[in-house]
Amino acid sequence: MDIQLQIKMNEKLFLKNPELTELGKKIINHSLQLIYNYGFEAFTFKKLADVIGTTEAGIYRYFENKHRLLIYIVAWYWSWLEYRVAIHTLNIEDPVAKLKKVIRLLVTTVEDDIKTSYVNDAILHQIIITEGSKTYLTKKVSEDNKDQFFKPYKDLCAVIGTIILACNPHYLYPKSLATTIIEMAHFQAFFMKNLPALTDFGKHQDEEDIALFLENLVFSSIEKNG
Repeated sequence: MDIQLQIKMNEKLFLKNPELTELGKKIINHSLQLIYNYGFEAFTFKKLADVIGTTEAGIYRYFENKHRLLIYIVAWYWSWLEYRVAIHTLNIEDPVAKLKKVIRLLVTTVEDDIKTSYVNDAILHQIIITEGSKTYLTKKVSEDNKDQFFKPYKDLCAVIGTIILACNPHYLYPKSLATTIIEMAHFQAFFMKNLPALTDFGKHQDEEDIALFLENLVFSSIEKNG
């Protein structure tokens, strides 16, 4: 029997919980595909309604607007990634090895997970790379922050920051380095494929090169600030 992963989401993100109905799951599933295919700017609830055979009003019963939907799927990803970090580092005692594992989880292209049946994790990972920062680079970021919309991202950064401090308890910038690792992993992956002149990885297009770069950046910083 397959085990389905359940992630508890902030109830302020939705008007009706999409996980509780087949239509809600279709909204999540097909919105991922449309955002991946066309980009967030070109994505509309009308296009989504046409694809899944419902009305725009039906989608608005679940989400106030498309930006709230984007925050929902990005927040879901951060919670899922925190779960993956916990699972993949569970039996690793050495904090250096643990941090290297986290870096590879951030860099490596995600494969779809059967435990998340209505979410295509591989597509969602690509959306995080190209669209994820649009959740908080807005005029309403402070208001959204008060509603704790970014808590899953903060929780993941806290986990990574704790691993960084385990490598060097005297390191002064664990939170800043944690967010830098995450964002740099995504930026370098995007640049490698789309703007290769901005990286040293355009020629070989190898994710392992990005991982080695991040390891060099991270551990050089940790050691210098001991």
